[in-house]
Amino acid sequence: MTTPTRNQRKEKSGTVVSTKMDKTAIVRVNRTMRHPLYHKVVTVSKKYYAHNDQFELAVGDEVTIMETRPLSKLKRWRVVSKQEKVSA
Repeated sequence: MTTPTRNQRKEKSGTVVSTKMDKTAIVRVNRTMRHPLYHKVVTVSKKYYAHNDQFELAVGDEVTIMETRPLSKLKRWRVVSKQEKVSA
């Protein structure tokens, strides 16, 4: 018998927008795409609700989120890691 292998989970990185809910962080993920008609590169952002129970997050932190099973009505992602801030 071979053990079944798990599929790769999707990962995204973004910025924390809100941490007002208990164990939940709202993360904004930006991506660039080319406009289908005008062919200009535009930035599109989307907000994801991510489960967060082990990281101390603040608004503006850069985090990596990973796809997971549905945890509530809107939560389908979890916070995997917090990137270190680079001071300029």
